Amino acid sequence: MKIVSVTVDGESRLGQLTFDQGGGELISLLGVDQDVPRCLQDVFDWDTDQWAANLGPAESMPVGLNAPRFNAPIKGMEKVVCIGTNYADHAREMGGEPPEIPVVFNKFPSTINGPGQEISLPSISQKVDFEAELVVVIGKQGKNISRASALDHVFGYCCGNDISARDWQKGRPGGQWLLGKTFDTFAPIGPMIVTRDEVADPHQLAIQLRLNGETMQSSNTNQLIFPIDFLISHISKFATLKPGDLIFTGTPAGVGAGRSPALFLKPGDELEVEIEGLGILKNSVVAGN
Repeated sequence: MKIVSVTVDGESRLGQLTFDQGGGELISLLGVDQDVPRCLQDVFDWDTDQWAANLGPAESMPVGLNAPRFNAPIKGMEKVVCIGTNYADHAREMGGEPPEIPVVFNKFPSTINGPGQEISLPSISQKVDFEAELVVVIGKQGKNISRASALDHVFGYCCGNDISARDWQKGRPGGQWLLGKTFDTFAPIGPMIVTRDEVADPHQLAIQLRLNGETMQSSNTNQLIFPIDFLISHISKFATLKPGDLIFTGTPAGVGAGRSPALFLKPGDELEVEIEGLGILKNSVVAGN
């Protein structure tokens, strides 16, 4: 299923993205019953039959996939875990070599941003960068998860953009990775979550980022140094993964800081992250406080 969150009549609603016979996009909204959850966090235990029973075809409506009515497909997660330098070409463009173990950091959940929403450039940073990433949505709790069972803990996948203030991430004493990565609006995700059963192989997906229509990053998830099953198993040795937790799996080469001359975001920029089968995540850039 392709799951979205939309605002209808001022109320956040969950829905399933489908297509009409002409290829137009439709949203089948969850039922209007007050007992039906409005947040994906509340429905991770639903099976396919429960989804089918609570999607009302009579409420289907045509929409534009990145219309302003769309929200981040999930919020309220406990953890946003991120993996650094997980593509060899990106490691080298940043002046390093592929790591022997995953580089793990995190963002606060307050960074989560939705499709069509604005990325706010903080006044205390002048070097804000973009990073297209495949995002894993955890659907089942686990601790010390084996690699063999790791993908059973995945609910689905979505596009993500790990926005990064490089002058804070690396340009402060000790390297302030957390602060450089966790400004408000710095984790756009969406436009939808595609459930695990519809992604044949998450390690064979084309991934691109376009800045103002020009391709900056173009790669494939088959270039991940540490695959998704390894990452889930590794992270779960340190912290219990819970439904709704997100794992940003790393970005390929082409980021602004790796270019000569360096290229950083400015107000008015338009970003698009496209991952094969997962849609296009669009965000605009504005000046912040």
